[in-house]
Amino acid sequence: QVHLAEAGGGAVQTGGSLTLSCVASGSSLRGTCVGWFRQSPGKEREGVASVDSDGRTHYADSGKDRFTISRDNADFPLILQMNSLKPDDTAIYTCAAAPWECRGGGLIAMQVLRHMSNGYWGQGTQVTVSS
Repeated sequence: QVHLAEAGGGAVQTGGSLTLSCVASGSSLRGTCVGWFRQSPGKEREGVASVDSDGRTHYADSGKDRFTISRDNADFPLILQMNSLKPDDTAIYTCAAAPWECRGGGLIAMQVLRHMSNGYWGQGTQVTVSS
């Protein structure tokens, strides 16, 4: 059984940085499409960043130019580097992985992850940004 686990969340002040990581166990997910999502109280879960099987990335406007998603050799761990954090970034951040490859760009990967019915999700890690 595949298990995803996030780490690296915490509390920072506005302008600070955090690095989130997601590790996978139970099966190889190398080359599958992966991404990060977040959810804050009262809001729907939203995509943050994603990577397709060819390494092409996509970022939501909210994190563009501040966040960087990465992984080595299309494998885990999956990293999300977050800089210039704002209070609006406060949320539970969750990594997701599809059990298959996806191509066509990072936006395609994001859509696949958002709508997948039998993919994998971590438990999430809390990020709190204070003003």
